[in-house]
Amino acid sequence: MSSCGAAFLIAIIVSILITPAVIRLAAATGAMDKPDARKVHKRPIPRIGGLGIYLACIVSVIAMAILTDFEGEHLKEIIGLLVSGSFIVFVGVVDDYKNLPAKVKLLGQIFAAMILVLIFDVQIDFISDPFGDYIYLEWWFAIPVTLFWLVGLTNTVNLIDGLDGLAAGVSAIAAITIMLVALEQNFLLVAILTAALAGAATGFLFYNSHPARIFMGDTGSMFLGFMLAGISVIGAVKSATTIALVVPILALGVPIFDTTFAIIRRLIGGQPIFKPDKGHLHHRLLSIGFTQRQAVFLMYVISALLGLSAVALTEVSRQMAMLILLVVVVAVLYGAKRLGILRLADKR
Repeated sequence: MSSCGAAFLIAIIVSILITPAVIRLAAATGAMDKPDARKVHKRPIPRIGGLGIYLACIVSVIAMAILTDFEGEHLKEIIGLLVSGSFIVFVGVVDDYKNLPAKVKLLGQIFAAMILVLIFDVQIDFISDPFGDYIYLEWWFAIPVTLFWLVGLTNTVNLIDGLDGLAAGVSAIAAITIMLVALEQNFLLVAILTAALAGAATGFLFYNSHPARIFMGDTGSMFLGFMLAGISVIGAVKSATTIALVVPILALGVPIFDTTFAIIRRLIGGQPIFKPDKGHLHHRLLSIGFTQRQAVFLMYVISALLGLSAVALTEVSRQMAMLILLVVVVAVLYGAKRLGILRLADKR
């Protein structure tokens, strides 16, 4: 636990110290996010803040490798995740400067995922069902499932990055959740990596909370989503003995559920599923009178509750786990109905 605390603290300090330099770099090189009808900010804001998150995470992991004699069964996979995560940062930086076509950006995400899956052999090779029995996946099925998981999670975090501090805070909460599960299963390297990621995102909040001085951009949202997806494959998905695949889904519940409802909403309305709209949870909260700070805080609370549910799944009986899942599903569906998240969004 002390190693995780050190990784978290190092990442926070580096993130706080390096982000002002990233702000100056963005302003000097034209990496600015201009407001439009769908966005809530009113002036151009620097948008490559994800570089600060990335560098803080990398520095923290390297420092912990020096301080703690990094060894363990997941060392190769974690190295692979850092390598492929670095490539996803490259794609994000190019996109933040050049506004890549969606298909090109998707190809970059798939290539990053393939580095992790094919070169470093990180795969979802088994899952457990609600009754605790393991279902083993053949390689020809495991590889596309893992690629879908990695690319899908990368984009879900990107889609919730709509309010100051939202994506960074939700990602930090998700990382802490997965860290706690990894510690419970004695996967120290996975826990240290998630602690570093959480610390980097938390430090970034000093400049990204409302009113934001910098946005993470696709550089940050894709890096956070990809890292959380990869970490959950390496650690939490395989380690949780009760309903294993559900643990990371709950930990990342806010972006996953929000994206799922967005896809359903657009299919019902006959719209392209990748077409932006104003029907996301944070847009709905703003439309009923929440301020930015209030909406973000509420989504933090929801993320924390889902995270606690995920941790609880690894500690309780199967029957209690099923009850927790039932309560979560009912609560999510009720909330979606009350907020009208499945209704067609404002088309402005």
